[in-house]
Amino acid sequence: MRLLSRKATCNTHGQDSSYFLGWEEYEKNPYDKVKNPNGIIQMGLAENQLSFDLLESWLAKNPDVSGFKRDGKSIFRELALFQDYHGLPLFKKALVDFMAEIRENKVTFDPNHMVLTAGATSANETLMFCVAEEGDAFLLPTPYYPGFDRDLKWRTGVEIVPIQCTSSNNFRITESALEQAYQDATKRNLRVKGVLVTNPSNPLGTTLSRNEFDLLIDFIKDKETMHLISDEIYSGTVFSSPSFVSVMEILKEMTPNDAAKIWNRVHVVYSLSKDLGLPGFRVGAIYSENDAVVAAATKMSSFGLVSSQTQYLLAAMLSDNKFTKKYISENQKRLRRRQRMLVTGLQKAGIKCLKSNAGLFCWVDMRHLLCSNTFEAEMELWKKIVYQVGLNISPGSSCHCSEPGWFRVCFANMSQDTLNVAMKRVKNFVTDSTGAECGSSSVSFTKSFSNWVFRLSSRDHRAPEER
Repeated sequence: MRLLSRKATCNTHGQDSSYFLGWEEYEKNPYDKVKNPNGIIQMGLAENQLSFDLLESWLAKNPDVSGFKRDGKSIFRELALFQDYHGLPLFKKALVDFMAEIRENKVTFDPNHMVLTAGATSANETLMFCVAEEGDAFLLPTPYYPGFDRDLKWRTGVEIVPIQCTSSNNFRITESALEQAYQDATKRNLRVKGVLVTNPSNPLGTTLSRNEFDLLIDFIKDKETMHLISDEIYSGTVFSSPSFVSVMEILKEMTPNDAAKIWNRVHVVYSLSKDLGLPGFRVGAIYSENDAVVAAATKMSSFGLVSSQTQYLLAAMLSDNKFTKKYISENQKRLRRRQRMLVTGLQKAGIKCLKSNAGLFCWVDMRHLLCSNTFEAEMELWKKIVYQVGLNISPGSSCHCSEPGWFRVCFANMSQDTLNVAMKRVKNFVTDSTGAECGSSSVSFTKSFSNWVFRLSSRDHRAPEER
């Protein structure tokens, strides 16, 4: 008899992915300008720290809110008591209005169709529990957020089947790739319950095109048990053209007959972790026109509620229309400037990025720095970048990219001075590496990385043309 359950002892959480283990290396030796100037700079964490001053300024001007007061009187006891898991009506109304404002009010959201969750992680997992059974599959375009291996699969037993996207068309979803993924799932005797996309994309930093949405909607339209989930947690980070188009906007533009076929099978995931830079507040949401999904997800939300204190504070903040308008605009300007700094700094080192218009990161092309066109070579390069350069970035293999040599590099979770230090390190590394023999290094990786694993979209670690 086992002491612990299979779930507790299984190795399917994904914590041994290089995506997460890179964080561990950073935490052992974090960069500090004064205390540890040779430490590792964290560029593998998609946090938005560029607009904290705007939030702090609002809090300073509204001390009653942060002090849990209403009209000068304490409401601490009211907020300290148990709250219904449907959420505070004022907060849900403020949140849907904020979502609409980000989408330039082209679409509106009904708070009665929203379920609050403890972050987008909980929202995505809850949707899996609502629409899929253990052993069912969802199709995801690659590259995708490494955390989905945990969020979608670990406790639900749902499988992920990759829609293989490539650099040949800037990683856009194609009909052939979508159909191939469906066939791959069928060959594995998996029942496909839907497609999940991130829009804007993590890790690409690009927005989905209308053509891609049309393709996805046509794909699920006549498959009556199939769903489309659009994870839109980066919707407020779009800083340049093309503009963001929500899946709800696509549905609104459809004919009533076509929209009726899929309206209750399209769901949106949202969060304030990226757009407002508050991952520690654990605020996520599911939006769905499917009453059964809303009812089931609401019951499940009792396992991960948003605190009443958090809801009260953010209800007041997001209800301040003057503030939200200023914040959205200024935050996007700051993201655009910071992204340009990263792109320019990498260009000076001879490194290119995929053209992006959103997100807190860039999808960086380092294929020319590989010793060979293999994922093993990608990992060797990544180890050098972690230890020799002192940067934690996310290798493409952890994002299930089908091509070795791509990396996700974050730019919004550090100061401008720290980013400048990182760019100098990259430039020096590339200069020193020019003409060096592959495999030569003054650093031993064996001990530190002996337990690290690949997280690929295939069981074969070789590059596509070598399979």
